Amino acid sequence: MVPVSRLELRARVDRLRSYAPHVVLCAVGAGLAYLLARHLLGHEQPIFAPIAAVLGLGVSYGQRLRRVGEVVVGVAIGVLVGDLMVRAFGTGAWQIALVVGLGMSVAILLRAGTLMINQIAIQGVFVTLYAQTTTGAIVGRWTDAATGGVVALLLATLVPRRQLRRPVVLAQEVLATVADLLLEASSAARDGDVERGRDALAHARGTQERLDRLRAAAAEGLDVARLTPFRRHHAVRAQTVQALAVPLDRAVRNVRVLSRRLAVATERMEVVPEELLALVDELAAAVLRLSEDLGAGRPLDGAVDALAAVGLASVVVPRSSLSADVVLAQVRSATVDLLMVAGLDDASAREKVPARAGERFG
Repeated sequence: MVPVSRLELRARVDRLRSYAPHVVLCAVGAGLAYLLARHLLGHEQPIFAPIAAVLGLGVSYGQRLRRVGEVVVGVAIGVLVGDLMVRAFGTGAWQIALVVGLGMSVAILLRAGTLMINQIAIQGVFVTLYAQTTTGAIVGRWTDAATGGVVALLLATLVPRRQLRRPVVLAQEVLATVADLLLEASSAARDGDVERGRDALAHARGTQERLDRLRAAAAEGLDVARLTPFRRHHAVRAQTVQALAVPLDRAVRNVRVLSRRLAVATERMEVVPEELLALVDELAAAVLRLSEDLGAGRPLDGAVDALAAVGLASVVVPRSSLSADVVLAQVRSATVDLLMVAGLDDASAREKVPARAGERFG
């Protein structure tokens, strides 16, 4: 067995801590669904009640309504197909293959999601193996699944406040990372440090995962806000974060190109004006301001002013080399994107970044 480093162990513990609310909800939901189906509905072995509850809650808060619906409908279709096949052909290996193939085909024709397709296949296998084809058994399986689904939806209203803030926290982290990237790239170019420039470029290329998590968290936040009546006021912030994900993605891409060109310029010993490197530093400071204000829930007017100052300053930075011109263009494009992250529309953001002489910007 490969030994686990202390850093890796800490990462695993942190991951468990982040999933703890999900684990608790799934555990409580499974037990509660079983109790309700066993003692309220009187079912002897209500196996599909806890299964439906766990599948409905899942390990994330997103798409719960859809998941519960797919589980309940999948159980109903799977049991029906399995029952009809067992009545017609009995049980056995080829009957199982037939039930699974037919059930999944029906699900695909209905344009079902992956979860429903799997549920139909699983239910068909259960029915075929155990041949419980009485009407009571069929109805019992479906009501068990419905009970678990209802429990999942009720428990979904108990959403930790931290989870609802997660999209904002991730957006703040992405912006802080962008600021760090800009400072790393400019510092490496200023010192002529090729290795640091390469490190900055590698760091920039690793930002995609953060953006993907941000998009997923924003979608989940909207889903939670719609589902949880006690936290509807979080819907506005979730919508805001979801709206800024697209311009933030563009800004990050521009910063990646910027980092690459500064790294190339450093390797080739090209001249990069100090005014341009200072402009990159100013952009980093403005992005950090945006990150802090967004995370604290403060108005973003100050961040907009800081970004607009970068846009104005970019007009007078002298040209010196191809790499420098590329970096300047990326600074200006990223500034427009970040102004949109701060809430401006496309036209208003471009007005804050005046065109240079002889340039048709945007």
